Amino acid sequence: MTESKLASLTLKGFFAFGLLLVSSLAAPAQQAAPSLPLLFDARERLARPDLSSLVRLRFLTSVDFPPFNFTDQNGKLSGFNVDLAREICSELEISDKCQIQAIPFADLKDALAASQGDAVIAGLAVTPELRRQFVFSRPYLMLPARFVRKLSVPVEGKTAAALAGRPVGVVKGTVHEAMLAAFFPALKAQTFDTKDALLAALKDGKVDAAFADALQLSFWVSSPASDKCCALFDGPYLSEHFLGEGMTIMLRQKDSVLTSAIDHALAALSRNGRLQEIYLRYFPYGLY
Repeated sequence: MTESKLASLTLKGFFAFGLLLVSSLAAPAQQAAPSLPLLFDARERLARPDLSSLVRLRFLTSVDFPPFNFTDQNGKLSGFNVDLAREICSELEISDKCQIQAIPFADLKDALAASQGDAVIAGLAVTPELRRQFVFSRPYLMLPARFVRKLSVPVEGKTAAALAGRPVGVVKGTVHEAMLAAFFPALKAQTFDTKDALLAALKDGKVDAAFADALQLSFWVSSPASDKCCALFDGPYLSEHFLGEGMTIMLRQKDSVLTSAIDHALAALSRNGRLQEIYLRYFPYGLY
């Protein structure tokens, strides 16, 4: 895994969906509200450190990772991560000390190391190299893999086993190709060079199903681009080995108190439903 944002693993080319994503954020869900899995044990109690001496908390993010962090049509910094950062500050009762600044993604690591910010919330993939330099909060969102199937093709069953013997598309050279082979060796994988080629083949009936990032698939099946041809199928499938540790917040190693405070806030937001509210705001069709 490289020191790139999670998008480089599962969302490469996702920025091309930018306008579609922004316009769909306000779209009402047409079914029961999708649920966000709890990543914190309800019995676990994370202490709330004293932040009375904190002068300010500066979150750093970027603007090229919709719907997590981007600039909206009015030029305002928006997104799941931006709203979450504000909620963290509110939960810790330090909203008046909070700042959120967008800088180029490539500059995030160096800016944090140089104390030009206190925490990075931008979908940065956790790597062993980064762990040697920084610390990370507990994960607040996992990006799963999902199947999507063509609705005109009859499938007997509701699990991946029903796809046995059928052509299942996947983008070659990706973690999803490796994950598909490891998790579902009995499936007949057919590889494609790009995500667009994969989705076009699915829509045209050249494959009966596809395996890819749930975030992309969720928005695609709900968009005009899919022409209502397909639907999410089975899953979600999570794997730290293939998909990483999930969405986290990166901090300097010396800031252990602040890291503990952010973990406390994330746990509280997960339990009181505020994290779920933010999730539904940006993912009305769900990932899980």
